[in-house]
Formats: sequence, C-alpha cells, structure tokens
Amino acid sequence: METVGPERNARLTAITGAVLLVLLAVEGFTLLSLRAMLSWHIFVGVLVVPIVVLKLGSTGYRFFRYYTHRPDYVQAGPPNLLLRLLGPVVVLTTVALLATGIALIVVGPGRGLVLNLHKASFIVWLAALGAHVLGHLGRTQGALRGELSSPDQLGGSRWRLLLVAGAVAIGAIAAVAVYPQAAAWLHWVQAFHRDH
Repeated sequence: METVGPERNARLTAITGAVLLVLLAVEGFTLLSLRAMLSWHIFVGVLVVPIVVLKLGSTGYRFFRYYTHRPDYVQAGPPNLLLRLLGPVVVLTTVALLATGIALIVVGPGRGLVLNLHKASFIVWLAALGAHVLGHLGRTQGALRGELSSPDQLGGSRWRLLLVAGAVAIGAIAAVAVYPQAAAWLHWVQAFHRDH
C-alpha cells in the first residue's frame, strides 16, 4: 500500500511547524521585555495566524483521512495515544491565545478580563505546546530531512513551499494592516514609561 499522501502531508506539516517554531521563538523573545518590544509582539502575533491556520488544516486533514479509514492514512498510523489526547488541548489553547490577542488589539488597554484570559491561555498553551513539540520532534525532523534532501521524490514540493510562503505573506499583510489598530497599546506603553 502506497503512503505518498501521508508523507506529503507530513512534510507540509513539518515545514509549517518549523516556520511556526521560528516565529514563536521570536514572539517568545519579545516577552523578555514586552514593554520595549510590544510592537514586535503584536506584529508577530498577527503574522502567525494564517500559518497556524495552515498547520491546523494539514493536521486536521490527516486526522480526517485517518478516522474516515483511508487505507494509506490508516497504514501510516496515528500519533501515539498521548499526543492524540494532547492535540485538542493544543488546538483549543492556540485558538484562545490568538483570539484573545486579537481581541486585545481591538479593545485596547484597560480590558483586564481579556488580558487575563490571554495570559491564562498562554500558560496552558505553553505547557501543551512544549509536550506537543517534544512528542513530534523525531517525526518532524525526518519529514524535514526528506523534504530538504529529496524534495521532488514525492512530488508537490513546490506546492508545499507555495502554501507556506503564501501563509507567511498573508500573515505579513494582515500584520501590516492591523498594526495601526495597536496604536492605543503603543501609546499606553509610552505613557507608562513616562510615568514610571
């Protein structure tokens, strides 16, 4: 039984995950001095949204194909049980984190409930994502190695790269478009620095 479909999907998921890890590392770096790097925090936070959507789409597709008993996906097998149980937590906390972050941009400073939800979802998300990344590290590295060493072996390499590049481009456009809406936060930070 051929498993080209699952391997192509794994490669798309791996490339998307690698791009996300880099961007999330940048986002995490901004937390070291959020007041000084708030503009970067907001920009990268919006930038990652389409990339996260692509990652959820690729993993959701694999999930759908496996549980609808497509033979090649069944043969490729599911992630281990712990990772399958952790998956919904990663998805829900990711959505909560991004949604509350965008809500904070829209409502501006002074909204304690939304800010507290953003912080709480971050804490749960960080723990879940850490376990998720560690659990998938070996499989992701193998898929990335395969894509980098023999990209056209399975076909579709250009499409995978175009999908990821497209998600990054859409994220960058969205971040530039949304950035002016974050002005209230940036003014709040400047006022805070003047007052303290």
